[in-house]
Amino acid sequence: MAVTASSKSSESEPEVRTTAGVLRGGREAGLAVFRGIPFAEPPVGALRFAAPRPVRGWDGVRPAVAYGPPPPQAGVLGGSQDAAGDDWLTLNVWTPEPGPAAALPVMVWIPGGGYAMGDSSLPEYDARHLAVSGTVVVTLNYRLGIEGFALIGGAPANRGLLDQVAALRWVRDNIRGFGGDPDRVTVFGESAGGGSVAALLAMPLAAGLFHRAVAQSVPGTFFSPELAADIAAACAAELGVEPTVSGLSAVAPARLPAAGDAIHAKMAQWRERWGQITHRPIPFAPVVDGDVLPATPWQALADGAARDIALLAGHTRDEHRLFSLIDGVLGQVTPEQTDTALRMLAPGPDGARRYREAFPAASDEELYELVNSDWLFRMPSLHLAEAQIAGGGRAHLYELTWPAPGWGGALGACHGLDVPLVFGNLSSGRPATLIGAPPSSEAEELSARMRGAWTAFAAHGDPGWPAYDTGRRLAQIFDTPSTVTAYPEDASRLLWQDHDFPALPLLAR
Repeated sequence: MAVTASSKSSESEPEVRTTAGVLRGGREAGLAVFRGIPFAEPPVGALRFAAPRPVRGWDGVRPAVAYGPPPPQAGVLGGSQDAAGDDWLTLNVWTPEPGPAAALPVMVWIPGGGYAMGDSSLPEYDARHLAVSGTVVVTLNYRLGIEGFALIGGAPANRGLLDQVAALRWVRDNIRGFGGDPDRVTVFGESAGGGSVAALLAMPLAAGLFHRAVAQSVPGTFFSPELAADIAAACAAELGVEPTVSGLSAVAPARLPAAGDAIHAKMAQWRERWGQITHRPIPFAPVVDGDVLPATPWQALADGAARDIALLAGHTRDEHRLFSLIDGVLGQVTPEQTDTALRMLAPGPDGARRYREAFPAASDEELYELVNSDWLFRMPSLHLAEAQIAGGGRAHLYELTWPAPGWGGALGACHGLDVPLVFGNLSSGRPATLIGAPPSSEAEELSARMRGAWTAFAAHGDPGWPAYDTGRRLAQIFDTPSTVTAYPEDASRLLWQDHDFPALPLLAR
């Protein structure tokens, strides 16, 4: 790849030499910022549905001032439909001090979006507020939906996760030139990004590529190969092709997300086959294939796979309330909907009864929110910390309980509220609407506290509160004011204590 050299670099145009060639970024608010850096070849043509390949080198100086195009993705929640270009596998770097002498801690962000949406160019992921503390921050794109996670014949499983590994290898090989310490790399992510972090902790291919991990709102949905293959077959049938590399390669990348959206919209018709994931429609997730991902994160961590990696894990209190708003049931949950949710999601054969006994004063709507939140995010996140401890590692636990003032205060401490608080983007990006305008002094203070905890953890492995253990069960409660106390969701913890979050099976063939 040849890139025409531009004018001589100036103080406002920092340059860094990478293994593939020289990059020229820009300066913003005292930081050097590089955008749209390719970490792998575009996964199209002969490379479609393949493991990522190292990017080819270039001559001259390559501008790195614009984000790369987003990967093809679902449109069900307004995901980016910009299909300008196929260089999806790019990353972005914010650094206070380019150059190998700086040796600053590195934080690598993996966006969420249900493994079907995600775009590092979104304004909520602008990393300047994190980087000004003395941290090099990397954000990245990875393949999504059918391209990244469908289990199809002739292709490696979990291609989206393999993309993340390729990005981490790029960080290992190149971040020193940007001022980062390749021996102090922290991966962090929320929702599907948190699930990706959990998966990376369990993946042999990722071993040694990062040293600390922050898993925010980890989904409990990991698929068995049988379930994943059945969903892939349904997606391919929607397109009139076979669920193979040759069949799906005949379909343009931009067309695939529509097939995923169509399956998402009618998942209830497969309830007897696909089970729980049809309740909160989830057509894509990491696959426990025995190779790329040998075991679920909970099993792998309990077996000691990540005992040398410090873990920070947690969730918000009202995880599901945002989805209830999206579904149009917030404030309108019926007893029948509650009964269905308890029957499908509560653990064990008598889980519904045990939920009602554990929360005797809860309304139907409160029970609906509790069981959905516990199944999807709260208990998987808690169990990840507990599995890490069982495997001989260290984990810090948190819960965000600050009630968001946006949307009339109806959403509480809902899913995604941690994103603007951690990044400090309180007035830009869609999640900032949860904060309210203008941001209050409370929001500013809480954001500074969370950013400080995340960056301290990246720098030293200590976020500022004691490690979690199964005796005191101490957790950081992020609120105004914040406190350290015993994990507050103990009733839910006891209901789920014997559940192991296995790979979800195909219920009928």
